[in-house]
Amino acid sequence: MNWTLSNKITAMRIILVPVFVLAFYLPAPLSYYASGLIFAIAGWSDWFDGYLARTRGEETAFGRFLDPVADKLLVTVALVLLVEAGFASTILVLIIISREIIIGALREWLAERAVVVHVSQMGKWKTLTQMFAIEGLLLHQDFFGFPMHEAGTGFLWLATFLSVWSGYEYLKGALPEFRRG
Repeated sequence: MNWTLSNKITAMRIILVPVFVLAFYLPAPLSYYASGLIFAIAGWSDWFDGYLARTRGEETAFGRFLDPVADKLLVTVALVLLVEAGFASTILVLIIISREIIIGALREWLAERAVVVHVSQMGKWKTLTQMFAIEGLLLHQDFFGFPMHEAGTGFLWLATFLSVWSGYEYLKGALPEFRRG
């Protein structure tokens, strides 16, 4: 296994998950800012490690495996904590997490059939809106007069819509493989 810089950054994102959980349970309002900051760092590291991998020619099979694991772990843990705290809708979070499980399984099944599935543009927009939603919901209160919780809730609705839409696109793209059996 090749531990490139981008793979190390991805691994750091996984290590940040328990730190994020601990920060989430700090007393409010410290928890809002600490968990929000950690989530923001982890979220930006997702973009940064991908950028490094592409520009430095460091794309590896291990990185292609680890990166979505780190992303899904961080997002799922954050969404579950937000539901537990009463900051996010259970139904919306269930839809988002269900989509992630279904599409993750689909991608694995397609990989076994030697079918390469690239991340769609809609999938990228879905991820970006999820990050904005989670960040707003983590901050939870007005930030310099801006209603972060309300903005986060709006982005969560948008992320849910984009999750369903991009999930549909992936399933539609896999239809020929379904027909082959």
